[in-house]
This record gives sequence, structure tokens and C-alpha cells, in this order.
Amino acid sequence: MDKIKISPDYISLEQLFVFFDSTFGVELSAESSQAIQESRAYLEQRISTGQELIYGINTGFGSLCDVEIPSEEIEDLQYNLVLSHACGVGDLVPEEICRLILLLKIKNLSFGYSGVRIELVEKMIELYNADLTPVIFQQGSLGASGDLAPLAHMSLPLLGMGEVWQDNKRAQAKDILNDKNIAPIKLSFKEGLALLNGTQFSLAYGIWSIYHSKKLIHWSNVIAAMSLEAYYCSTDPFSACLHEIRNQRGQQRVAAAISQLLEGSDMVDQDKCSVQDPYSFRCIPQVHGASSDCIEYVYQIVENELNAVTDNPNVFPQENKILSGGNFHAQPLALAFDFLAMGLSELGSISERRTFKLVNGDRGLPAFLTPHAGVQSGLMIAQYTAASVVSQNKQLCTPSSVDSITSSKGQEDHVSMAANAATKLYKVVENLYKILAIELLTAAQAIEFRRPLKGGPRTSEVINKYRTVVPKIESDRVFSDDIHKTIQFLHKN
Repeated sequence: MDKIKISPDYISLEQLFVFFDSTFGVELSAESSQAIQESRAYLEQRISTGQELIYGINTGFGSLCDVEIPSEEIEDLQYNLVLSHACGVGDLVPEEICRLILLLKIKNLSFGYSGVRIELVEKMIELYNADLTPVIFQQGSLGASGDLAPLAHMSLPLLGMGEVWQDNKRAQAKDILNDKNIAPIKLSFKEGLALLNGTQFSLAYGIWSIYHSKKLIHWSNVIAAMSLEAYYCSTDPFSACLHEIRNQRGQQRVAAAISQLLEGSDMVDQDKCSVQDPYSFRCIPQVHGASSDCIEYVYQIVENELNAVTDNPNVFPQENKILSGGNFHAQPLALAFDFLAMGLSELGSISERRTFKLVNGDRGLPAFLTPHAGVQSGLMIAQYTAASVVSQNKQLCTPSSVDSITSSKGQEDHVSMAANAATKLYKVVENLYKILAIELLTAAQAIEFRRPLKGGPRTSEVINKYRTVVPKIESDRVFSDDIHKTIQFLHKN
């Protein structure tokens, strides 16, 4: 198995996206090994006198920060921290995201500001390379002090506790570690805190969502172009000069993309059925473009966080400082995820409106896109389904980032709720695949009624490939099967 070096160097999201397309192992670079060991040596030197109180190392946590811990109990402190914070509930985090959380925690510790032993990071890498992925629950993080509960569950297998994924099934970590002859680790001072403090749970969901958002904006444009063809729309609203005077980059990108997709199509610019097309067609550049800009903005926020240190306290050997701050506070992610959820939800909202128009029996298309309306219902209820999912997305766009609940006896009195924003965003992404799948099913069927006219080469290529998965509709069938096959088509292409 190929291995990728983990280092303090800046990594782009595009570089990390290889995670979703291939399997690889990881190893520490020489730079990270040196940084981690220097940080640890400095921390050991600072606490060797026993005369200095340092938060989370020889004190309690949260509101217990003023409780001094005797030197003989500081290792128990870290062990108890992980156990007591493993309070996750709710649905299971998808295995793919659990594995990404572990990778992101390794990356975060590789910067060398956490004061942990190199043995801890190497143990995490050993579990990652052995494909031992921790079982993590979705609920429990407030998005400040770090994603404490989920990261505690991430950490349990290091101690020979908790659960891991094995052959797509949950198994006791201690049993799998024994089978693979991997010894659990005993935590030293600062290490439990370093594992739990951080935004890796929220960040992993964000990276997954951005990866799919890039695919979804592409598919939104392609499928919209097919709908434009099927509805005999004008290409005038996509003229470059029109968008140059608006000065919105996302809008310009989308207009150019749609224009390219429609090149060579016989279906657009037919005898005008109306002076103007409905907004859901005519305003595709404006709506998709705004969502595209939203994706680009959140992309940068997430990439920044990928290259950030979010532990606390942080160790600075060169500056001779150990600083307790708030880099674990995930407000940048919370706001960004709420924004992205809204941007993606709007892609779904306008998509459903195009589906509605295509099944409405307008512009020479049969009602519900069936040749036998009445005895057959065609795609009537497919549009209902899209409307239902769109409505749910609107509800999921209620922001998490404006909420805060005081915890830990008032010590942690403002939290970001980024984890809730992240898991909501995940649902919005999955819902958008469903909505676009229904529009693709609908647009492809509508185009069948425009034969022998031909679509553009680009859209025709997509339809030809799609028809190997979902055949054209000749009569009523179980359309749920078609929708699920279409969702998989969008994921795989």
C-alpha cells in the first residue's frame, strides 16, 4: 500500500481529496518527527520542577481548571479524561468520515505544538495503517473545547477500549487489537487533552461536504442544461455580455458552463414559446452562480482549518511559552457550514422547480411525461418526492451557529455548535443528490419526447451513458428504483 507523508507543510483540499478515491497509508515526515519531539522535550522540561501549574497537564479540565493534580496522578488524569468524555449518542458517523477524523487528528498533531510523545502519534498511525477505524457517534459535541465527545470515541481504541469497524461491522477494539498483535498505549501527561481538543469531527464532515459540493455544482449545471433543452428555452439569458455587467464571478462561471453545454443543441432557441422563460431556467446563472461562490468561500475556510492547529494549550519551544487559548473554538466552521447548507439547499430548490415545469404538460410535452396520461401517472409523484426533500432541506437550513448553551459550570459560556452544523450539512448534501437525481430522470425523459431533435454533444453524452443505467420510460414502473440508480450514477460519474 502506498504511503503519504504527514508533515507540517500546507496541504490543499485538492491534495487531500485523494482520500475519497484511493486507499493509502501514512507515515510521519522527518520534519514532523523533529517538531513533535522538540515540543515534548520542552514540555517535559517545563513541568520537571513541579512548581508550575499548566492547564490540563497538572490541573483539572473545564471549570476544574484550578484544581491541582498531584504528579503521581497526572497520567490517570488523561486516562479518565478520555473515558469520561466518551458520551456520544445518536446515529453512527459513516465509517469513511470516522477514518478521515483519525487522519485529520494525526495531521493536527504533526505540527508539533501539542506536546505529545511521538509514540502516541505513531500509535495512531499504526491503527490507521491497519485499517482500524474507530466507531464514533454523531451527537455530543458543542463545537468548542474541541469536538470532545466524538474525539473521545475516536481515542478509545488507542487504549484498547471502545469499538472499531472491521469488515463493515462493529467490533470490540480490544479483540481486534489482540488479533492484529497491536498493543494499546498508556497515555502520558497532556496526551488525552491533545486527542480531545480540536475540530477534527466537524472538519471531517466539512471536507466530505466540500468534496461532494464540487461534484454537485457540476451536476447542477449539466442537468440544468438538459432541462433547458427539454423545455425549449432561449440561450439569450446565458450570453457573456449580460453577465459581464453583473460582476459576479460565480454567475459568470455558470453562464459560461451552460453555454458550452448547450453548444450544438437543436432543442434550444426553437420558435419562442414565450417572450421569457421562467426564473428557474432563465436565472440559472444567478442562482447557481451564487451557490458556486458560496462553495468557493467555504472551500477556503475548510482548507484553512485543515492546516490549522486546534489543540489547547499549545507549546511553543522557540518562544519559551505554553499558551492556553481558544483555537478549539469552531466558530469559523459553524458559520461556514450554515452558509454552505443554504447555498446547496438553493440548488435543490431551483432544481425542483424545473422538474415541476417539465412534468406540467407545457410547451408540447405530455403531462407527467407519459404517453398514456390518465391510466398512467408517469413522473407525477417523483416531483412530489423532490418537493418533500426540498422542504426538508429548508428546515435543515435553520442555522446552528447562532445558538449557544453554557456548559461546564459557566466556564465554557459560548460554544459554536459547529458539529450540529456539520451533521446537518451532511444531510443537505445527501438530499441534494436525491433532488438532482429526480431532475435528471425527468429531463432525460422529457428529451425523449423531443426526438428526432438532438441535444448538444455534451448533454447527449451524459444521456447516452445514463441510459445504460436507467432506460427511458415506456410505462409506469417502480420509480424509486430509477431514482436510487440515478443517485448512484451521480456519485460515480
